[in-house]
Amino acid sequence: MDRYAVVGFPVQHSWSPFIHGMFAKQTGQDMQYRLLEAPADQLTQAVMVFFAEGGKGLNVTVPHKQAVVALVTHRTPRAEIAGAVNTIAHHGGELLGDNTDGVGLITDLTHNLHFALTDARILLIGAGGAARGVLGPLLEKAPNLVQIVNRDGNRAEALAQEFSKLGEVHGGNFAAAGNAPFDLVINATSAGLQGKVPPVPAVVLSPQTLCYDMSYGKQDTPFVLWAKECGVQRAELGWGMLVEQAAESFSLWRGVRPDTAAVLDAVRHRSLPQHK
Repeated sequence: MDRYAVVGFPVQHSWSPFIHGMFAKQTGQDMQYRLLEAPADQLTQAVMVFFAEGGKGLNVTVPHKQAVVALVTHRTPRAEIAGAVNTIAHHGGELLGDNTDGVGLITDLTHNLHFALTDARILLIGAGGAARGVLGPLLEKAPNLVQIVNRDGNRAEALAQEFSKLGEVHGGNFAAAGNAPFDLVINATSAGLQGKVPPVPAVVLSPQTLCYDMSYGKQDTPFVLWAKECGVQRAELGWGMLVEQAAESFSLWRGVRPDTAAVLDAVRHRSLPQHK
């Protein structure tokens, strides 16, 4: 049986075994998928031992997506652009590093949520690894503008400058969001883990704005709650991105594309509180 795993620290909360288990059953793949917890100082050994013992592929979650870049033999163009790897495939004694986060987000936005990215005004909140991983794929869809805002405005400006050749992108502090509404507002920060909402002004929202939190949980995140309180008609958690990026990894490993609709429905229902 081919072996796969997700490596991270911590990793016990990961939905990946459930998602890939459903993919495997649906497509008739004989494979095993488990959790591999490894702190930063044990990451290299954990990855190398896993593949030396016959492992076929790894997903990589926080905080290791940038650290594993140095461990792979080759990187796909999208992994190079992102500067991070979330999927590793073992091929002919070599390790291929890929990044499926961006395509996962794009697929969820365009296919599941039916949002047109071309010519859209997009506000991207955050300038860390999560934002970096999706910025290239967003710009490839030719939006009118991607405005990056971050508490450290210099960091947002630097990220925008790095990706400026791919399209119209600017960066700055939260005030740089301006006072006009955006078509799409994406939260790529971890502020919700502390129960906080990034301090962007409510004027960036209109009832027609799609608000998207790349985080997910059993209940609405603080960002999603804030968006709804501001009158936004559509505010989404990142469950779709989670499932779609996993499907892209699965396709790379197994050469077959799973149907994500049933899996996404199952994940969402498992995530919601049970009401009697």
